[in-house]
Amino acid sequence: MAKARLFRLWLVLGSALTILLLILYWDNVGTAHFYLHTALSRPRGPEPGPTPAAARGAEPELPSEAGPLLDKLRTPHAKTEPAPAPAPSPGARSPLEESVRGYDWSPHDAPQSPDQGRQQAERRRVLRGFCANASLAFPTKERAFEDIPNYELNHLIVDDRHGVIYCYVPKVACTNWKRVMIVLSQSLLDGGAPYRDPLAIPREHVHNSSTHLTFNKFWRRYGRFSRHLMKVKLQKYTKFLFVRDPFVRLISAFRSKFQLENDEFYRKFAMPMLRRYANHSSPPASVSQAFRAGLKVTFAHFIQYLLDPHTEMLAPFNEHWRQVYRLCHPCQIDYDFVGKLETLDDDAAQLLRLLKVDSRLHFPPSYRNRTASSWEEGWFASIPLAWRRQLYKLYEADFVLFGYPKPENLLRD
Repeated sequence: MAKARLFRLWLVLGSALTILLLILYWDNVGTAHFYLHTALSRPRGPEPGPTPAAARGAEPELPSEAGPLLDKLRTPHAKTEPAPAPAPSPGARSPLEESVRGYDWSPHDAPQSPDQGRQQAERRRVLRGFCANASLAFPTKERAFEDIPNYELNHLIVDDRHGVIYCYVPKVACTNWKRVMIVLSQSLLDGGAPYRDPLAIPREHVHNSSTHLTFNKFWRRYGRFSRHLMKVKLQKYTKFLFVRDPFVRLISAFRSKFQLENDEFYRKFAMPMLRRYANHSSPPASVSQAFRAGLKVTFAHFIQYLLDPHTEMLAPFNEHWRQVYRLCHPCQIDYDFVGKLETLDDDAAQLLRLLKVDSRLHFPPSYRNRTASSWEEGWFASIPLAWRRQLYKLYEADFVLFGYPKPENLLRD
């Protein structure tokens, strides 16, 4: 009798563990191989400009039994807009961090250039052209959208109220674009009311993943229909991202994560770099102790870390230096708007007009690009030529897809 009870107990525990493992697996992999088969459009020819979300054509064909459910799930919330927001006022700043990050809190007007429409069409033409061009090869380029695991869709933020999808790229003004998405989606309340001023949203809430609805959360909400629902939204909604010169983005990431006291990045990244590349077998236990001792990761250590094959055997690149094509899947998702940090003021104003929210929402004061492209030669002066060339190959797809010139001055003898 005792053996039978013990067997039943083990059976129940084993079943519970199996169910838990299945939940964890599907939460990560999701519908990568379990989906409703629908066609996602491949890159098309040049278009005159961004296509409004309402004029996208028919959505993918839907199985009859799934229609009523998906109709309910994908219907945006009622668009009851708050009163027009006043012009944003500067929010609270962390003196050291914001100084290093280089925010410019003065107001800026961003009149639309007559060439903006053509510029946007050209950016999208270049992106679609190289996605369809076999001469440019990089990992995951030929992968279908259905084969992207859920955990790789965590940078796609959805606003159902306005029909917007934003793929955020760290170190490319993503803090303020996340603030804009919070205001649009009304996903965060302040004293019972949605935020209206992006700069009033505390930084710690902006980067809290629970604040945003992202594609990787769809599996838990919508089960087996989640991948189809994503594709419906990708077809219907306005999709945008902002990018930056890849090498300048790396410099910016290094400055903010390793030149400031950041205990998380010190323990997770700097300590292994110091051990592996600086011959410090026992680095200080905390970043404050390391900084007091004058012990910091150098830019050369950081480049070695990026080029070391051992690095990604342990874990994928951190999002702050992961390639944009791995964060936003631009050859699987046909973006309607490609903004650049180098033209942030103009691009932000143009995008808010495209979304028809420019009368009630202003993009926060622009980010002064202190990590400028003119700094590249100085930062890379101590980096061996062979490493620079390897680094370019590692980020070549981002340079080419988004129209950034090859930095020949850094790559030639």
